[in-house]
Amino acid sequence: MPPEDWTDRHVARWRDHWSGITYDDQVEGIVTRIGQIDHYLGETMKRAAAASDLQESEYKTLHELMIRDTPGSASPGELAEDLKISGAGMTGRLDALEKKGWIRRVSAIDDRRRVIIQITPKGTEVWRGAMANRGTAEDELIASLTDRERATLNRILKKLTLYIESLPD
Repeated sequence: MPPEDWTDRHVARWRDHWSGITYDDQVEGIVTRIGQIDHYLGETMKRAAAASDLQESEYKTLHELMIRDTPGSASPGELAEDLKISGAGMTGRLDALEKKGWIRRVSAIDDRRRVIIQITPKGTEVWRGAMANRGTAEDELIASLTDRERATLNRILKKLTLYIESLPD
């Protein structure tokens, strides 16, 4: 039997507090562990960004710019929407990134009134450095699983994400 983890103790503590309310140990264990993994990955992202001399918001903005269908290029509005921040907040982020030479603002080819944000080679380099650090931490986490466990976990998580994607906005 595997050793007890924090979630096992959490589930046992909370089990008796939910009289009259449906409480399923399995559901609580799954959701709590997903939350712990999410927290761990968030912390590794912060450390990876810091190791590359990036603030968390700088990393997230460069990352969002790079993972698009049009890698390295987006409008400020698209970035703000994807990052779930205000237009004013996005302007502040972009000003700081531009000052560091990591992005540039250019006029859209089809409408010179529109601005497009493009990552610079310097911005790509700093983002790739943070991604390498982040990838190492992710690889170390997943290395605790066998190939078969990885495949099983990936299938299960895909089933959950497909359910989430099927929900109405």
